[in-house]
Amino acid sequence: MSQPWTVVVPVKRLTAAKTRLRGGLPGVPHEELALALAADTLAAVGACSPLVQIRVVTDDPRVSALARLAGAQVLPDAPDAGLNAAFRHGATGAAGWVAGLTADLPALRPAELAAALAEARRTPAGVRSFVSDAPGSGTVLLAAPPGVPLDPRFGPDSATAHAASGARALAGDWPSLRRDVDTADDLLAAARIGLGPRTAALAAGCPTG
Repeated sequence: MSQPWTVVVPVKRLTAAKTRLRGGLPGVPHEELALALAADTLAAVGACSPLVQIRVVTDDPRVSALARLAGAQVLPDAPDAGLNAAFRHGATGAAGWVAGLTADLPALRPAELAAALAEARRTPAGVRSFVSDAPGSGTVLLAAPPGVPLDPRFGPDSATAHAASGARALAGDWPSLRRDVDTADDLLAAARIGLGPRTAALAAGCPTG
């Protein structure tokens, strides 16, 4: 039997989340949009069969409530030192395989996430792996085998940083996994793939191109 996965998903306080997306859906409060992105991401993760545990790292009470409803374990962002510190905190003590996933994947399909995790298991022993975003410069998923630190390098040009740290890029065709949403244009691209129900409900009646 394959060892289980722990997937760590950090989510900022909604007031500070996704600042470049502000105004992305005219007439929709920004915090509602940020919450919807996280909700659809967590729903897809929860429907991905290889997963045993989801850990959401957040200090936002609405995100915490949403995560618990999705069956996730909620950890306070004790380090309060940015995304990489939150990923490390969430991965602490996890047994088996660990993955760090961004919380802005509203088009994510569980089958694509499952395929990426399966591919990660096929990397050489002891080697971390990652999935870059659609443009190729960022990272949406970072995976580490049992006993290997996650060692996240999220931020500007994170794909290059992860590769330089020894992680292997996974080359699968997973458009919904690679489509993170930082800007209104990203949201349009995600809508063309097909938004999850929470984000789609907010987008209904709004111009989506």
